[in-house]
Amino acid sequence: MSKSYVVIVETKEGKLRQVSLEALHAANLLREDGDHLSAVLLGHQLDDAAAELARYIEGQLLVIDHAELHTYQPELAFEAVIQALNALPDEPKLILLGHTAIGRDLAPQLAARLACGQVSDVTAIHKDGNRITFTRPLYAGKAFEQTILTDGTGVVTLRPNNLAPAAPAAAAGTIVPLEFTPPSTLQTILKDVVRKVSGKVDLTEAKIVVSGGRGVKSAVGFKVLEELADCLGGAVGASRGACDAGYCDYALQIGQTGKVVTPEIYIACGISGAIQHLAGMSQSRIIIAINKDPEAPIFKVADYGIVGDLFEVVPLLTEQFKEVFAERTS
Repeated sequence: MSKSYVVIVETKEGKLRQVSLEALHAANLLREDGDHLSAVLLGHQLDDAAAELARYIEGQLLVIDHAELHTYQPELAFEAVIQALNALPDEPKLILLGHTAIGRDLAPQLAARLACGQVSDVTAIHKDGNRITFTRPLYAGKAFEQTILTDGTGVVTLRPNNLAPAAPAAAAGTIVPLEFTPPSTLQTILKDVVRKVSGKVDLTEAKIVVSGGRGVKSAVGFKVLEELADCLGGAVGASRGACDAGYCDYALQIGQTGKVVTPEIYIACGISGAIQHLAGMSQSRIIIAINKDPEAPIFKVADYGIVGDLFEVVPLLTEQFKEVFAERTS
């Protein structure tokens, strides 16, 4: 019996988010011959994003383009997704989203409305026949839970940077525009969005993160980290201690009460390695720690450690990387 898989796709500033392509890849891994794959794209002025997304999906792309969906609003987005799901010919086996702020908001609402199971923050998927096992980390990555969704529909959010993104499909998908009727009984109306931080690279999807702690000592000290991150094409993060001290905005916070990142390389500068911070970055592929204290706990989880003053080490690293990149392009 054929099954249906649905991916809820996100955009940021008109561009497809990497984690949505990773969710498409996951759906392609799970589906078999005869199974259906659909994607749902919400927002406003989506022509370019829809055309780009169609390259990655062998199925139908349901597009809801409406002015009121220009900025994410929970009630509106939820109703738009429900209307898109109602337009599908059959009930989906799985609904996949990124484990982002939007995904974490929509997923439980969908699970409640559809009266189905939900698995959050998935880092690995294993399929054995009809049995699909989802793995998610617990206790700051010290343990892993494996969950199997048995009957009916399931809602799953995927942690960014843990699965490969989808490759372009052999044939472009079919774009299906849908009409959207906003509900007349909105309890919340979004008036304005104030963005304090505008990074070049999304922190949760960055392949390289340069993060600073209290050892950075000031907001000016973060400039050194920004130079290294820019050189490497990465993003800047921070520990809660640095945020609490006012060195940077809380939008950069990584940890148990901040964002969870899984980059290829995580460079911790002046971060002691409290358990709350490790909860947000311990699953990074390679961890490099720079700290003056050789007994700092961060060195216990680091793959490479440098004992030294970050204000001496980080600029040297930046210069060395610039020289290497210059040689490669010359």
